Amino acid sequence: MTVINGEVAAGFEPVREAFAANFAEREDIGAAVCVYQHGQPVVDLWAGIADPDTGRPWERDTLQLLYSATKGATATAAHLLAQRGELDLDAPVAEYWPEFAANGKAEIPVRWLLSHQAGLVALDQAVPLDEALAWHPMVAALAAQRPQWTPGTAHGYHGRTWGWLVGEVIRRVSGRSPGRFFAEEIAEPLGLDFFIGLPAGERNRLSRMVYRKPDVDLTAVPKESIPEELRDLVAAWRDPNSLSNRAYAVTDPANIDFDSPEVQAAELPSSNGIGTAHSLARMYASLIGEVDGVRLLTPETLALAIKEQVGGHDQVMLVPSRFSTGYMLPTATIPMTSPNAFGHTGRGGSLGFADPEQGVAFSYVMNHIVSGSDDMRATALTDAVQKSLGRP
Repeated sequence: MTVINGEVAAGFEPVREAFAANFAEREDIGAAVCVYQHGQPVVDLWAGIADPDTGRPWERDTLQLLYSATKGATATAAHLLAQRGELDLDAPVAEYWPEFAANGKAEIPVRWLLSHQAGLVALDQAVPLDEALAWHPMVAALAAQRPQWTPGTAHGYHGRTWGWLVGEVIRRVSGRSPGRFFAEEIAEPLGLDFFIGLPAGERNRLSRMVYRKPDVDLTAVPKESIPEELRDLVAAWRDPNSLSNRAYAVTDPANIDFDSPEVQAAELPSSNGIGTAHSLARMYASLIGEVDGVRLLTPETLALAIKEQVGGHDQVMLVPSRFSTGYMLPTATIPMTSPNAFGHTGRGGSLGFADPEQGVAFSYVMNHIVSGSDDMRATALTDAVQKSLGRP
């Protein structure tokens, strides 16, 4: 039986029960979950093993790679600049980043970068990884790239490129790298243990990830044996030239080792944020209300930031998706606590979101990276939050 550490406020015991069940029944190895309500933490739990190789336990301050849950932090940085009047989301990107105008992109507004409408999900020529980590070569490649579809006519998840695209706008407007801007303007005022670009001195607190291989490799299954509703998706996985594959092949090599110190130290604002569950929930709590006297976005800014921009068929994921200006919105497969919630998932199970309707902010982070529809860990926790709030 895994020992569950931390605190739960009266009424939120179902979250502790669901968290314990994630270890007993759903393959968690090391993980943490945090819930804020009306600016105060009501759930702050952690358990398990941070490093299976050494047996190092998960502690209160264990750091975890968040993958694409990082996008919520980067989107918040962009909206903070917009709130200050320094960034106009409806202005052309080229107004801030003149080189971006190349190849028919002069009229693309900043809003379309944030909402995955720009068509810049892939590159004609991959950028060597060491150059991509250095920032400027990747930014130059994206500025020169022709979109994969007419911008504004469709949307598709910019899994990797989104961070460089939005991050470069933040850099041009603020004069600071996106990781530094986040550190100084968001993490520091809120006291967050959250980094986009991990300092070397913090690596000893980082968990080690474990990747579960799928039980069935659908790419090797005969077409006639694949359920009809999955055939288009599997066909895209099998095709190296599909957008579904090319979107994650913008570097050479395409597979990025997120365990490497070099990758963790770089700034990848789409995918290499590293932090604690408590800090991720605290950031989202500060978007919907005050947290120890700090509120990042005004109600007016927030309302505009979370308004749906696109929904429906996703050109990359090939399933329905919904996006506001930078945040994911709830769908049948993305568990949040109400239709008005907003946030972002991360590869393999991590999730952070806020629900203005219920005054709740939530985060779940873990080191067992599990992909597929059978991963119910975050769903079990959000269901438990709903139960704690007295909602079906």
